[in-house]
Amino acid sequence: MNALLELLRAHKSGNPVGICSVCSSHSLVIEAALREADCQGRYALIEATSNQVNQFGGYTGMRPLDFQHYVAGIAARVGLPMQRVLLGGDHLGPNVWRSEPAAVALARSEQLVADYVVAGFRKIHLDCSMSCADDPGALTDALIAARAAQLCRASEAAWHASGGEPPLYVIGTEVPTPGGAAEALESLAVTTPAAVTATLDAHRGAFLGGGLQHAWPRVVALVVQPGVEFDHHKVIDYEPERARELAQRIERVPGLVYEAHSTDYQAPAALAALVRDHFAILKVGPGLSFALRAALWALADIERELDMTPAEPLKQVVMEAMRRDPRHWQAYYTDARSQRFDLQYSLSDRIRYYWNVPKVAAACEALIANLDTRRIPLTLLSQYLPRQYAAIRAGRLVNEARALLLDAVAQVLRDYDGACHPPGG
Repeated sequence: MNALLELLRAHKSGNPVGICSVCSSHSLVIEAALREADCQGRYALIEATSNQVNQFGGYTGMRPLDFQHYVAGIAARVGLPMQRVLLGGDHLGPNVWRSEPAAVALARSEQLVADYVVAGFRKIHLDCSMSCADDPGALTDALIAARAAQLCRASEAAWHASGGEPPLYVIGTEVPTPGGAAEALESLAVTTPAAVTATLDAHRGAFLGGGLQHAWPRVVALVVQPGVEFDHHKVIDYEPERARELAQRIERVPGLVYEAHSTDYQAPAALAALVRDHFAILKVGPGLSFALRAALWALADIERELDMTPAEPLKQVVMEAMRRDPRHWQAYYTDARSQRFDLQYSLSDRIRYYWNVPKVAAACEALIANLDTRRIPLTLLSQYLPRQYAAIRAGRLVNEARALLLDAVAQVLRDYDGACHPPGG
């Protein structure tokens, strides 16, 4: 994590640089991120969330060490040394077990954090902001901070036992909850400087009072709400003027930057403004898998136009999988009239939970293999994947299905790279 520390120090010294944090478990998304890092000569920051990856497998079926091996395998295929891959854990805390009593949820959270650290994750987001089953209601800053310190102790113990670089910590949380808003949004309240002070004071007090003086200097980022979010059909764009006081507040805190969540779908200029305003870590997840889904849908349409459609087309297989197991979307897509549309095209991209279903994964591979049996006509690429068509015409991209998918994700990642590494930065 020394590379991340150096970048954040450069930012605090006045150089408006940042880093994109890729929060996805899809192999093609991760591969695209690693390829872009290799191409640009940068480090790749890959994060797993507590619901994706935990000691019970999460929705991916992977434990932290499994995920580390998974990313390492992709890095080996790409040719990027793992020394240039930074691993982070996102929203590590009771979120997955908030229906349990706090004692149970916190014990599982301690094990979660320890497993992440032992597996080599060194950017650890401690998020204890959610209420558990026996909590009386919304938690106080003091209680959130005390629980974060509890998890930090578990992390530090795991680090001392396993060795390696010391963990870096991120504290705080964004509003709404991870993964995009479930309800329609019109506007968002930007975190106030007073709230920043309260969060920092509470956590500093909990860390120092809990014997974690050595760990507090490794708290490098604070998650706040800069006024960016997305719901099913629209994006709330960053407005720098609304966040001016928030941006100025962190300038007075040595060694600390902001981390912005839910930056998916922000325009390139907004991403650059976020980095300039000290949101030096930009998290993105659904926006990448949404781009991948769009490219897969385009390839499925091309397959149909070429009269190559298999007995079970990809779109049909995916929709059947989502209908068969609605647990990942039924609380989000509640309007029966728009449900089929939302299942496919919602910006919250709940479809991302289904790519690792064996039948869906097999259908994706079958689509790629089917299209690779012949050269996709440029006319169809112009119709369905115009940006990739232009890249092929310019000689920057090969006309192969997998390369087209990787480039669709990379197009999004390049917006982040431009924001995090501006000319002269």
